[in-house]
Amino acid sequence: MSESKKLQHKGYTIAWISALPHELSAAQCMLDEEHEALEVANFDENTCTLGRIGKHNVVMAVLGAGAYGKVSAAVRAAQIKATFPNIRFGLVVGVGGGVPDEDHDVRLGDVVVSQPSNGFGGVIQYDLGKTGPGGHLTRNNQLNQPPDVILTALAALKAKHIRKRKLEDLMGYHKKMVDEYDLKESEYQGAENDILYEAEYIHVKGQPTCARCDKAHAIERDPRPSTVPSIHYGNIASGDQVMKDGITRDRISNELGGVLCFEMEGAGLMNSFRSLNIRGICDYCDSHKNKRWQSYAAAIAAAYAKDLLSVVPANKVVDEPTLSGSGTATTTSEASEANHTSSGAPPKQSYGSRLWTGNLNSGGGPIIQGDQISGHDINFSWNNR
Repeated sequence: MSESKKLQHKGYTIAWISALPHELSAAQCMLDEEHEALEVANFDENTCTLGRIGKHNVVMAVLGAGAYGKVSAAVRAAQIKATFPNIRFGLVVGVGGGVPDEDHDVRLGDVVVSQPSNGFGGVIQYDLGKTGPGGHLTRNNQLNQPPDVILTALAALKAKHIRKRKLEDLMGYHKKMVDEYDLKESEYQGAENDILYEAEYIHVKGQPTCARCDKAHAIERDPRPSTVPSIHYGNIASGDQVMKDGITRDRISNELGGVLCFEMEGAGLMNSFRSLNIRGICDYCDSHKNKRWQSYAAAIAAAYAKDLLSVVPANKVVDEPTLSGSGTATTTSEASEANHTSSGAPPKQSYGSRLWTGNLNSGGGPIIQGDQISGHDINFSWNNR
């Protein structure tokens, strides 16, 4: 990264929110340039990383240790909006649990991106609604979809991935991260460690791995020709529960018309903090869930987010309304100006710019699906769900 610069608070236009330390670490590795810390108000509990990716100035924040779920995410987002008045939209980037089915070959290490379909905006709060006969839950909430500038960028990125086929840029960002920061735990974890069990088959109690699980209950899947991940586009289920049951996973997905993954933060953001949800798949939301693939999944999701920002025009971002409703009509040149320090900034705390490099014993896996590009050699399935 080049020499550190210092911007004003109003110079940042995109927020990048993660829930876990290794997700933030992966995000930090995607910066082309890291900026100096800025003072913040006492009410703002965020410790953010500030920097530039391509032509965009980005605020990166992580939830507090032990905090998770939609309320914690909403609080962090509100604080970011108050401190950085010109934020236009957010990226919620991290890991999630995949929902493989006959139509969508979701595997560990794949990326799932929230795209509106089936009458939903891309993220569905699955634990809010009315319970009727037989325990059936009718969801009566509708979350907003991502802003048009992001949806347009998604289409552009799909076209780029179709043209380049092997996702060279995305995989290049990931390789640079692993090599430059020596993050071996963020490497692909191997197809032999990606086993999908029947939904009814429960993990052997008390065992940290699936070494003693009966492979007779593993679902046979065709091997992929390469380790390049698949990118899936569709609905993501979001709620405050950690999903660790294959039967419940499949039931809720079917009730919602099919979802690609489960996560815990997105539902708290979509209506007040326009954003796109990007998830690297680290488990299958069943009792066999473990942390082996987390670092790789976080890294590949971050690499996708950087690839996406490469096709988002900076002038289109500043044309979007600010999330705070009180920001200025920032010009592209203002957003990219990096030499003016903030005057009259709220005092006390500072945004740190530290790279977290702890080893969380994680890693993992496999190209578009869902609207689906399978980039090993490209395999199209434009299901738009």
